[in-house]
Parts: sequence; C-alpha cells; structure tokens
Amino acid sequence: MEGKFKGKVVVLGGGSVRTPLLIHGIAEAEQSLGVAEVALFDIDRTRVELMAVLCREVVRRVGGQLKITTPERIEDAVTGARFVISSLRVGGGAARARDEDVAHKHGFAGQETTGPGGMAMALRTIPVAIQYAKVVEKYAPEAWFINFTNPAGLITQALTSNTRLRVIGICDTPTEVFHKIAEELHEPREQVACHYAGLNHLGWVTSVEVRGKERIGEILGSDEALRRLYPADLFAPELLRSLQAIPTEYLFFYYSQQRAFENQRSAGATRGGEVQKLESTVFRETANAVAAGNASAALDRHTAYLMQRSASYFRLEARAESALGVAAAEAPDPYSAETGYHRMALDVMGALASSEARQVVVNVLNERSIPDLEPDDVVEVPCLISAKGVIPVRVGPLAQAVQGLVLAVKEYERLVVRAAVEGSADVARLALLSLPIVGDWERAGAVTKALVESDPEHLGYLRWAGR
Repeated sequence: MEGKFKGKVVVLGGGSVRTPLLIHGIAEAEQSLGVAEVALFDIDRTRVELMAVLCREVVRRVGGQLKITTPERIEDAVTGARFVISSLRVGGGAARARDEDVAHKHGFAGQETTGPGGMAMALRTIPVAIQYAKVVEKYAPEAWFINFTNPAGLITQALTSNTRLRVIGICDTPTEVFHKIAEELHEPREQVACHYAGLNHLGWVTSVEVRGKERIGEILGSDEALRRLYPADLFAPELLRSLQAIPTEYLFFYYSQQRAFENQRSAGATRGGEVQKLESTVFRETANAVAAGNASAALDRHTAYLMQRSASYFRLEARAESALGVAAAEAPDPYSAETGYHRMALDVMGALASSEARQVVVNVLNERSIPDLEPDDVVEVPCLISAKGVIPVRVGPLAQAVQGLVLAVKEYERLVVRAAVEGSADVARLALLSLPIVGDWERAGAVTKALVESDPEHLGYLRWAGR
C-alpha cells in the first residue's frame, strides 16, 4: 500500500464492547498500514482496562505485534495520532436504556439513533464530542477524526460545524445492504454497483447495476429476496415496490412507527434495556475470567456476547421477540464477517493511507453531491477517498418518494446541533416538532421535558426560555 502512515491510532471510548473487533482488523493490517500502537482512551478505567486485555488477546491470536496502551489523559492519548476514531457513549448503556424508556412512555418506539431517544443521545454527546475534538485540534491537528459515535451523521454534522478538524463519519449499515443485494443476485460484491444516497440511518439504494445492466427490478420483484435483505421482517414488499427503492433498516422506525412501538410494548422491553442486561452479564463474566488469568476464555465469552447481540438485532421491534433468549449460534463469528464495524473502519483508514482513490460510502459535507441539500449539510453518500482527501460523488437529486423525508430529517438535525450549542431545550422541542416521527408540538414538549429531567447530569445544561 502506498502512502503508509506510521505511529498510532487512537480510540476515544476505547471501553466500547466493539473495540476488540476494531483491534482485530488493525492487527491483521498492521504491516500494510504501518500501525505500531493503538491507544484506548475512556473515562471508565475499569472498562477500558478490561477491553485492553481482550484486545491484547486478539493481537496474540492474530500473531501481530500491535501495542495496546490505555493512557489516562486524553492529551497523552491523541498526541502523535494519525487517526482518531471516536466511539463514545456518554452516560453508558444506562443512559440509552433510560432514553428509550422515556420515549416509550410517551408513545414512541425507544431507539438510540432515531426519534426522541436519538435526540437525547445526540444532545448528551455533542458537547463531549466537541470538547474531545478541540483537544485533538490542539495535540494532533493533522489527524483524521473518524466518527463512529451515534447518531453518526448528526454528531459528524456537529463536529464539522464547530471544529476545524478533518472529520469523516462512518457507519456499516449501507455496506451491509450492499452485500445482501450482491448475495441475492449471486454476484461478486465488487461487480455490483449500488446507487445510494441519503443521511445516516436514512438512506436508500435506487439503482443496482451489474456489468452495466440494471438489476434492481429482480430484487424488488421478489418478496422473498426483499425480506432476506434485512435482519428481520421489517418492510412490506409492496412498500418497497411503491418506493422503487431499497431502504436501510432504520427506515423501519419511520415507515412503521406504530408497529415498532406496539412490538416493544408487547415484549415489555426496549432494545436498550435488553442490551444493558446482556452487557452487565458479559462484563461480569469476562472480568471474572480475566481475574482468573484466563484472557482466552474471556475473549471467547465476549465473542459469544457479540454473536448473541447480532442475532437478536431488530427482533424486538419487528417481532416482539426478546433478545435475551436468542442463541448466539444464530449469528456468524463477527471477527470473520465480511462486513461490520471493524471492516468499515479499516476500509476508510486504508483508503486515507493510499495514493489510489477508493469509493466508500461515508458521512461528509455535501458540497455538491445532493443538490436538494445545502453544501455544508452532512450527508451519507459514496466518496472517493485517498491520501489526498475525501471527495463526495455527485449522486444527483433525491428520488421524489424520499425527498420530503430527507429534507425534514436534515432540518431536525440542524436544530439538534443548534440546541446543543445554545443549550436550549426550546430548540430541542422545535427539533422534535420538525421530525416526522413526532411532528406534534405538545408531545414534543412533554417528551423533551421528560428526557431533560431524567438525566440532569448530562442534559441539565438545556434550559427553557423564561424559566
């Protein structure tokens, strides 16, 4: 690979359960990328030290030489970094579960990136993400800041608007659907060109070309093929044929709001609450194995957890089926999967370290990619990425069937960023009014008030005018 970088990669939020996956990818590519060190930074020292043990076991199994460090100060972590990967969860899993519970009590599906729960997560995260980014600006101003923190597009929007860093947002959702489409067509992934555009967790495939021949009709014409594209039975085939497009799975929370809510109510749970229960168990068992000196057993237990979590993805919302009883064996080994968190991160870092441009779907400033949106709006589109930078591909106007939804959600995102920067609960309420999932003044006010009151530590900075 040309244009190798040397030195270290930094993971902000290194205590994330996904960190060992990322380390696996970097360890496999450490020679071609030239990485010597990955610094894991997290304010939760117990979690990050536990993840570091698992990461070192990952490196051992790969046969790599990668050094895993856990600096206590963010300044020490980012100094000398070439890439900074942000994977924050401010407030931890408990905050997510609480957000989703509050949303559910007010009649909305509980979800961490969309609806009221998504707004709460963004408002809790934006101030911290900007604070960390300012440190990176000072100590590693030439670094690429790769944002994986959810809601990925919204956080990337906040960072591009309020820092001078080179920011790129990544999400593995588009590539997952691209791979599924290729599988359905029985074609190699590299031969299948998917025309994709939208916002993070709000994107659509509107064309599928294989060696110059349009083949999206084959997918749209088959009920079975359409259902196999998703982790659960999310969309009615007639809906997708009406759209003449293939949406990513998170559109379920827009197209089937009531169904998602009712299934959560029937199950008596939200995804956040169930994930929190799963995580508390796996962290206890993993920590016990590490304390007993058995890092290998700890990593095996952690891998089983990742598989169970993947196998239960969207089952609660689509079928009112609890994640707690889903067998891990129903999902593939995440370390050997062709797609996922670590593959996406490696694709982007590899492209940014190469003199040869590669096309990857990421979240960046729109510039002139989608004419329906402003140049400084963050969008999720194919980009040509190389050591020279990131160039958004001009994808053209949005399909008429999705244009209105995209414009409304982008206005919501702008307002959420403004609410965070101004510390305004009133603007947050206005954001929910703009969001099609809510779109009601009284309900927007009630759920905003409840979210702020539920988390005074992280959301108490939001103030109501005249109060």
